[in-house]
Amino acid sequence: MNRAVVEGSALAVLALGILTLWFVARRRARPESDGGYTTREEIRFEIGRLQSQVYRWLTTTNHRDIGLLYIAFGTVAGLWGGVDAMMLRTELLSPPADIWSPETYNALFTTHGLTMLIFFVLPVFFGIGNYVLPLLIGADDMAFPRVNAIGFWLLPPALLLVRMGLLVQVGGQFLSLFLPEDTIAFFLTVREVSVGWTLYAPLSVQQPNPQIDMLLLGLHLSGIATTVGAINFISTIVYERADDVTWANLDIFSWNMLVTSGLALFAFPLLGSALVMLLLDRNLGTTFFATEGGGAILWQHLFWFWGHPEVYILFLPASGLMSTLLPKFVGRKLFGYKFVVYSTLGLGVLSFGVWAHHMFTTSVDPRIKASFMAISIAIAVPSAIKVFNWITTLWDGDVRMTAPFILCAGGISTFIVGGVTGVFLAVIPIDVLYHGTYYVVGHFHLIVVGIIPFLMIAASYYWYPLITGRWYDTRLAKFQAVLIVFGSFVTFMTLLVIGGLGLPRRQAIYPPEYQLAQQIATVGAYVIGLSALLWLYNMLVSYWQGDVVQTTDPWELKATDQFTREWQWFEERMVEKYDLEPAEPTTTRRSYAPEMEPLGLLGGVGTVAENVYRNASMAAAGGFVGTVLMTGGIGTAVVVDVLDPSSFGEIAELVGLPADPLLGAALFLVGGTVTWPLLFLAFQEYLPGRLLFETGLVFATLISTGFAIAFYTGQQGLALVGYLGFVLVAHWAYGLGLTVTFQYLRSRRRERREMEA
Repeated sequence: MNRAVVEGSALAVLALGILTLWFVARRRARPESDGGYTTREEIRFEIGRLQSQVYRWLTTTNHRDIGLLYIAFGTVAGLWGGVDAMMLRTELLSPPADIWSPETYNALFTTHGLTMLIFFVLPVFFGIGNYVLPLLIGADDMAFPRVNAIGFWLLPPALLLVRMGLLVQVGGQFLSLFLPEDTIAFFLTVREVSVGWTLYAPLSVQQPNPQIDMLLLGLHLSGIATTVGAINFISTIVYERADDVTWANLDIFSWNMLVTSGLALFAFPLLGSALVMLLLDRNLGTTFFATEGGGAILWQHLFWFWGHPEVYILFLPASGLMSTLLPKFVGRKLFGYKFVVYSTLGLGVLSFGVWAHHMFTTSVDPRIKASFMAISIAIAVPSAIKVFNWITTLWDGDVRMTAPFILCAGGISTFIVGGVTGVFLAVIPIDVLYHGTYYVVGHFHLIVVGIIPFLMIAASYYWYPLITGRWYDTRLAKFQAVLIVFGSFVTFMTLLVIGGLGLPRRQAIYPPEYQLAQQIATVGAYVIGLSALLWLYNMLVSYWQGDVVQTTDPWELKATDQFTREWQWFEERMVEKYDLEPAEPTTTRRSYAPEMEPLGLLGGVGTVAENVYRNASMAAAGGFVGTVLMTGGIGTAVVVDVLDPSSFGEIAELVGLPADPLLGAALFLVGGTVTWPLLFLAFQEYLPGRLLFETGLVFATLISTGFAIAFYTGQQGLALVGYLGFVLVAHWAYGLGLTVTFQYLRSRRRERREMEA
């Protein structure tokens, strides 16, 4: 099949469908005429009004208009890249390359990656930032409105240059119907780039396709646009904040956009330099990436020095939206604001120190690889801090099951799976095994087709009343949210599985035994595509036919004291424009964590350090008593020969000491006195049980499973039953000793405090 004709037709049908939907919805929203014919004056008026609207949108410098232009452009690019993805997955329905040729598959793979990463995600986030960030910080506009407009208008020609190959191919197919081939040779020689979206040298240098030069120029232009936008965001946040907006109370989305812009400011100029060097190698015979010059590995270093910060440039705005939106739908303010900010800054710094983990299969010095492995593992810590803060924000919240919340919850889920698999890939031996498999594809897409687009859509639902003054179809939105979460898990969890089994990625042809799994993944991809179309339908139709917002507080944020600045601006506009009364909540509920003393282990007064020291010391005392009680059960198990004491030697060996059972038993006692009590101290708030000793029994049961697995030495029959029974009873004794002792010490401390008072 001819890829250019198929993709061009698909895009034309999609564009025609969108325009038809827009005009039909617009016509239905207008009052019907009372009869008669359209006069020439009415036609002229409509044409003049259309011309004025076109002129306005082409020349506007208003931050809200520029934001909508960014979002519209990113949506178009996302649909274009999505069509590429659907064509890729369609090819993978069958093992042989019987729909597209391998070269066409490679071209789809190349353009899909570049279009989605550079022209879809970042423009949409820049658009959201342009619209709401000045409202959030109390600014009148972006710091440099005209530069802001220039930054956007550089993107459409950049996208056209990058995708020129398809347009030229479609033009060549059309002209070939009327003209001989020798007169349209240019249209027949230019084709979509098929060297892969990473543009690795020497293939990208040696391939004669002139479209590669156009692509490099387009990418360079997009880098200029991104750098200009980043400078504008930084200047706006630093210098245009309202007087009462300080670094201490700056909203979390603005923090993330600030760090994102800082990353872009350092990363994209380097990408532009590398692209210029590649252009010079291709056209002027320089040897930056030739074997006799810098070498092909130099391109990988330069590309990934941009490429991995780019991952966080895409992720950080999504995490900022998560931290902004999630509290609104659980009735609680964001837990650990400062730590979320610190984790954002940490990700920004560490993201420039992990690029070589994409190159573990190259000839880089193993000592250098080891250092990058360490940083790649360490960068998981700031991400984990965000996840734990999001989950804690959810804890005991008043959840409203709206479409934005469903997408937030789905985003956390996909990010956990995608993040954990990324930690595995940060380990050199594992990456060497799985680097060239679908495991990497599944890991990467659980992030970029998980939390990132989920939060884009969630933000569109959340701020839709603010932008349009209308409501979208909430039932359709919930269905669409569930659909995209389901489709993402089906598709990319399947790819993780077949990648774990060793199926190579980037191949149009694969072994027949993987066909069913590939078909499941393709069906999941179609579900994602369907959900994207449902979202687009909802946005377009609701603009004309959605219910008009009748309140100044559409999400009832005043009830939890989360009526932020952008909604205050919305309220002022609604009061001024429609003479609405400011909404007042019927009930008010606390959105903070309780200020009273918690019922769990963290009760007490004083500074954080004093609380930690006091609770940790009491927990250690409880752990010591529990360990002594536990020793009786473990000792009995050794005496009746259902537990091999030599297995304790593995504990000593694990920390680099001789495999001595006595030494291991001593370490085990130390762990029971220190490590387990601290874990209980950290997690007891999240364990079931009304009374503290009930929670202790649950904790002891959980850790007993780890003990049973770690010290199992092949027991069978009654020996196995006795082993499991003694392990469980011994751990229950530990849990009772820990919690009862802690409860006693805490009550004594309270009594002393009351006497002193």
